[in-house]
Parts: sequence; structure tokens; C-alpha cells
Amino acid sequence: MHEQYSPREIEAAAQSHWDAQKSFVVSEQPGKDTFYCLSMFPYPSGKLHMGHVRNYTIGDVIARYQRMQGKNVLQPMGWDAFGMPAENAAMKNQVAPAKWTYENIAYMKSQLKSLGLAIDWTREVTTCKPDYYRWEQWLFTRLFEKGVIYRKNGTVNWDPVDQTVLANEQVIDGRGWRSGALIEKREIPMYYFKITAYADELLSSLDELDGWPEQVKTMQRNWIGKSFGADIVFDYDVASIGIDGQLKVYSTRPDTLMGATYVAVAAEHPLAQRAAESNPAIAAFIAECKAGSVAEADMATMEKKGLATGQFVIHPLTGDKLPVFVANYVLWGYGEGAVMAVPAHDERDFEFAGKYDLPIKQVYTGEGKDYDTSTWQDWYGDKAGLTTINSGKYDGLDFSAAFDAIVGDLEASAHGARKTQFRLRDWGISRQRYWGCPIPIIHCESCGDVPVPEDQLPVVLPEDVVPDGAGSPLAKMPEFYECSCPKCGAPAKRETDTMDTFVESSWYFARYASPNYEGGMVDPQAANHWLPVDQYIGGIEHAILHLLYARFFHKLMRDEGLVSSNEPFKNLLTQGMVVAETYYRTLENGGKDWFNPADVEVERDAKAKVIGAKLKSDGLPVEIGGTEKMSKSKNNGVDPQDMIDQYGADTCRLFMMFASPPDQSCEWSDAGVEGANRFLRRVWRLAHAHVSAGLPGKLDITSLSDEQKAVRRAIHLAIKQASNDIGQHHKFNTAVAQVMTLMNVLEKAATATEQDRALVHEGLEIVTLLLAPITPHISHELWQRLGHSDAVIDAQWPQVDESALVQDSLTLVVQVNGKLRGQIEVPASASREEVEAAARANENVLRFTEGLSIRKVIVVPGKLVNIVAN
Repeated sequence: MHEQYSPREIEAAAQSHWDAQKSFVVSEQPGKDTFYCLSMFPYPSGKLHMGHVRNYTIGDVIARYQRMQGKNVLQPMGWDAFGMPAENAAMKNQVAPAKWTYENIAYMKSQLKSLGLAIDWTREVTTCKPDYYRWEQWLFTRLFEKGVIYRKNGTVNWDPVDQTVLANEQVIDGRGWRSGALIEKREIPMYYFKITAYADELLSSLDELDGWPEQVKTMQRNWIGKSFGADIVFDYDVASIGIDGQLKVYSTRPDTLMGATYVAVAAEHPLAQRAAESNPAIAAFIAECKAGSVAEADMATMEKKGLATGQFVIHPLTGDKLPVFVANYVLWGYGEGAVMAVPAHDERDFEFAGKYDLPIKQVYTGEGKDYDTSTWQDWYGDKAGLTTINSGKYDGLDFSAAFDAIVGDLEASAHGARKTQFRLRDWGISRQRYWGCPIPIIHCESCGDVPVPEDQLPVVLPEDVVPDGAGSPLAKMPEFYECSCPKCGAPAKRETDTMDTFVESSWYFARYASPNYEGGMVDPQAANHWLPVDQYIGGIEHAILHLLYARFFHKLMRDEGLVSSNEPFKNLLTQGMVVAETYYRTLENGGKDWFNPADVEVERDAKAKVIGAKLKSDGLPVEIGGTEKMSKSKNNGVDPQDMIDQYGADTCRLFMMFASPPDQSCEWSDAGVEGANRFLRRVWRLAHAHVSAGLPGKLDITSLSDEQKAVRRAIHLAIKQASNDIGQHHKFNTAVAQVMTLMNVLEKAATATEQDRALVHEGLEIVTLLLAPITPHISHELWQRLGHSDAVIDAQWPQVDESALVQDSLTLVVQVNGKLRGQIEVPASASREEVEAAARANENVLRFTEGLSIRKVIVVPGKLVNIVAN
């Protein structure tokens, strides 16, 4: 055993052993407990970042710990390989996205391997390969035939620079999240998954997910957004509109219908379009609305604008005429594209009514609730204690009674009906880009939209294409889109849209169970052996869309008979971000020039408080921008490869696990990394000194001295607490702290006798086993050096010897008036009276209470005695 800790040699040897033994290749073993541990797979962007390192280390610690519990552990890895970044990089570098993607995968795979992750690489999937997306297309065709997927025109967010549709979440402040271009509204043919058909189940089955953070479940519930209300029908005023008809709105508050003073419609609504035919101002306003975002978040913050159409509808209860406005805050794709406005009790309507001098009619009041139409008051949102006013025959009713009475009358007159509605909308998956899974539909003039037959799948995406950014190259490739109709044989056109890349990441977890299966999307037997995933790990930023779509897909696969479980992920851990300090200088144009922390020297005062920073290269000051998520834009990232090369993978892993609990942000610290490395060197140093003296004989636990019992108690206390921290709570940082505490004991432990050395040997074995999931390479080496022929990955997690925790005596701190004055040793079985008597007799207590009257003695069992005297 080398005297010096050499991570490069140790880690290479451990990884060679695992590769040679195929240590992490798993198969189905009926009768053996399984554990499926999965971290969200990466996009092959080119290099790992510290967020990746943290995510995959957390997963690996859990997987290795569960393996030590005797379980058959599956931990696979793959690549979320389609998407816009590859297309943008391809345009920038004039290479095919496929070439860029595969090169990135090769490099990132080597980086992941250098971390020593216990991954079964035989199950690797790459979503841009035909053997993967073939089955996605297969499921698409089946669902299309069933109507679960359909095609219709939809109003979408159109990015004019990236030439593609964006989801609402990809529109930030009215601009494309990647291009920064102002987003337009467009109506184009789109394919949709009917996720709304599963809305009720997606909502209700959240209650089954006890292992998910409540925050994530709340976010999903809000996104699905189940609400109870009513459809309300307003008859057209024929004199102003010119035709007979009805306007339908959905409202969660039909109880406020008597306070409605106008209605507003979306720019695309037939009433708006009709008004625009004879009014150029309305036509121009509609064009302006269509250029805006379709994201609800933007609707909430944007300035509310509208124009009166000159049209009126009839209030279904009073017969009053209500003016019709076209407004920019009403979305055509949501509900009926129309809203009834109750300005007295809706902040958005209040703002609009104030701007356009529209009536505000109060229909709720409560004790002490003075209503002032000049300022918005939010007391109305609390229904408790409020009753209706200015509502004619409905006056004096509480919310529930007003709701029932008004909806009852609407139903009786055929002008409304109760309705349960969801905020969730069907999932539009069409993307007008090249680098994605081709949609397997053929358009025939005679037969319409025809799914590609199973024996013609996959529809292979050509990989030797360099996109130019002007829409999809596939639409300009007759060799791709020209084909024959599978039904009638006539010339037809293949669909050139590709699927949203969320589709690939919605079922990859199931494909890992049988990645090479050619008889279907998954092998049901293998899928049901492993699924659902026992532990899923990923960032909170995926709490809504990815997790919701994955849950939806799992239910689709269940209904196709592919899996038997209802949910894909039993337990979810959302890890925090890796953050680091930022430094910058302000440029003349007002922009900021960001500097990497490695290039900055921090100045501290005598108390180590940071008082300034300067650039190492020129010695001039830089501004401290605060702690933020590591990113290229802020230039505060640290290359994991540099850290691995300098310190070794185990140091990086140990720092990541020790710096903070996994669900909280981890602040990068060079000093913290160096501290982790120092600790591993300490472990190595103690092990080297122990092994160099020869391995001792077996420990005889029946003849231990009090000092030896104290050492053994520390060993087994570390097992107990680390087992609880890792196994129950995923608090890896406190588990590492337990090992550090144990190391302090072992370094001071006696080594004079064979028994002393046998006890240190036991302690070093426990240190090695407790660190094995976190720092697997050094643990692999130490386990062998401590005399074991088997590999540490095949060892069982250590068991607590409860008898070692039993104490014959206790050392208690003694305080006088809250100040430490000494300590006493008492039998573990001592009564409260005996402890108090020993404390009173302590010579320091006698000295500090001389001349005083003891008024009270507080005994905290097992810890301290506080004597209160005056």
C-alpha cells in the first residue's frame, strides 16, 4: 500500500476492476428485491457541468447504498439527444446535428465514466437513433387511430427567428427563450395528445405519490387546475350584431353574474372577426393582439387593452344589454375565447373597466367591508362571511346558495349548466424543425391523414443534413416527403413536422427495462419487473412539464397493455442547484463583463469577511455580483474535468455530498473541495499506518476496557446514524459528518495491544463501508488492503451492534447559572436524585455556589445538569 494517496491510480484500478467484472450489468432475478434508481438523463450539450455531477452522484450514492442492502439494483443512462441546441450548433459550425450530437455523447460518456458511476451501460439509449424513436412512432400511430392523438389548427407561439412553435413556458417576457425574438401568434395545423382525457386521473393519482415532495405535487395540481363552475350563455343582440346566435362563457364564479357589466372576447373570436370587417381600427387591434404571446403568465402582467366592437349581448337573468369588447387578455385557445367581466370582484376586469370607464357593480358585501370603486380591494376573494347584494331576488345569499340558485335558473332557461373544467390543455407536439422524431403520418388528397403502417416504421430522419435556420429542411427535401399513400397507392406527401422533444423523455425510463427488445415498445415482462422507478432524481425545473408528460405517457402505455403500474416514479428527489460567486465589471454600453471565480482574488478583513475582489491578471477591482447558479452567461462555472484531473472523482463526489443536503443549493467552494481532499488523505494515512503494522487478529468484544468500549461505541453510533441519514432521509452531508466524527476517534485511539489494533481495524472497515457509496474508488482499494478478497461493492451495509451502544456510565456537563463549571461521571442507571447529588457534591459547584442559595436543579437526562443559585 503506497504511503501517499494517489487518486489517479486508485480510481483507474477500481474502474478497471468494475469493467472487467461487469459489476453493474444487471438482469432480472425473480425472487430478489429490485431497486430501480434513475437520474434524469442529460442532453448531450458537449461537456458535463457541476449540476450533472451533483445529480448523478446523488443517484449513484442511493444506488450503491441499495446494492449494499442486498437488492438487485438497476441504474441506467442514456441521452436526450434531439432538440434545438443541436440544430443551432449545427448552423453555427456548419455540421450535421447528428455528427455534433454523437461526438458530444462520446465525450460526455467518458466524463461520466470518470466519475465512477455504477451504471449499466449495456442499457444505454440514445433518443435520436431509429431503434429508439421507431417505437415512439409506433405508439403514435396506434394513438392516432384511437383519437388520443388528433390534428387541428391551433393558435401557437411562433418564434420568427427559430422558425418554430414554442410552449408557453418557453416564452419569457414575450420573447423566445432561446432566440430572444418577439413572439408572434400564428394559427397552423398541429398534432395534439389528448392529455385532457387523463386530467382527472393525473390529478387524483397525485394522492398516491407519498414519496414526492409536496411542493411538486402542488405545482402539478395547480397546472392541471381543476375548477368547478358553469357555462353561461348570452343571446346575441340581433340589432347590433346583425345575426342571431349565442355567446358562451365559462366562469368559476357564476354567483357573481348579477355584477357582470360587459363581456370580452379574444381577437380570433367570430364576434371580433365580424366587427373587424367594417372597422379598420378593430382589424388593426386584432393584428396587434395576434402578435402577442399566448402564455397565461404574460397575460397576467401585460397592459390590458381593448376596443368596443359596437356589439351587445343579452344578460341571461336581467335582459340588460352588455357591450362586447375585443381584449388582448382573452385567449382564444382557452375555454370559449370569451369571458364575462365582473369588475367589482375581479382585479383584471377592474383594471380594464377603470381604463375604459365601464360600470362597476358590487354584488358581495360583508361585515366591515366598505366598497370603494376607486381602488381595487382584495377582500372579496375570501368567500367566508360574505353575502350577495344588488342582485335582485338573489340578495342575502352566501356563496354556495348564490351559486346554486343562479345556476339553477340558468339551467331552467337553457342558458347555462354546471361544468367541471381543467386549466390543462391538450399537448401540442408539432415542431417545425428538423432535428426531432419524424411524425409518422402521410397526407393523401383522397384518404386524408394516414398513419404509416407498422411494417414501414421507423420513418427514418436523414442524418446528413446541415440546416440553414429557415424552417425545416425536411420540407425542402422531396426525397424525404414524396411517397405513396399506404391505403390507395396514390402519390402522397409525408409529414415534415417533428415531435416535441418532451415526447422522447416521457417514456425513456420504460425503455431502459428492455432497451434491445425488438418485439415492441417495451417487453412487458421486463418492464413490470423493474417499474415503477423506485427513486427518480432531477431538478425542480422539471416539476411540471416533464413529470406531468411522463406520468401521462405511463398511463398511455398502461392502457396499451405495456405496463401494469399506474405511476412511473414512486419516489422523487429534486436536487438543488450548484451555485457559485459571480464577479463582473460594467462596460461602457451598460453591459457586464463577467469573470470566472478562478481568475479573481478575494480580499478579506481580519474576521475573514469579504471586503473586495480584484482580477488576478491586472490587479484592478471587480464587482461582486453575489451567488448564482453556475452558468456560461455569468462565467461562474467550474469544469468538472479540471476538478477530477486535479483531485480525483472521489474528492468531487465527497464535496458535492458534504456541502449541503441534496434538495438544497450547493455553494461551490475551492476551500471545500480542498477540505474534502484533505479528509480522504487522512483516511488513507490512518489506513496506511494501520496496514503497514500488519493486520491484527479477531476482536474479542467480551473483554473490552472502558476506553475500548468508548471507541467501539463511536464506531456503531456512526453506523446507526449514517444508516438513518442515507437510507431514510438522503442526508448525505450528515452521514459524512458521522464518518468524520468517527475518524477523530480512531486517530486518537490506542494501538498498543492486539485488541486495540483489532478495534481500529473494525473502525477502518466501517469507515470504508460507510464511505463506499460516496467515495467508491478509495473504498474499493481500502477494502482490499484491509484484508478482504471480495470487492467492497459486493459487501453488505454494516449492521449496528446494539450492545456496543450500551453505556455503563455517563459523563454529564455541570453548569451553575448556565455557565460551564465542570463535569461528573455517573452510572448509566443513576436516578435523577443520584445525578443531582453528584452534581451538588462536585468541587467546582461547591466553589461557585458558596454563600448562595440553590433554588433549582435542572437535569437533562444523558446530557447536563444546571444548578440555579442566587
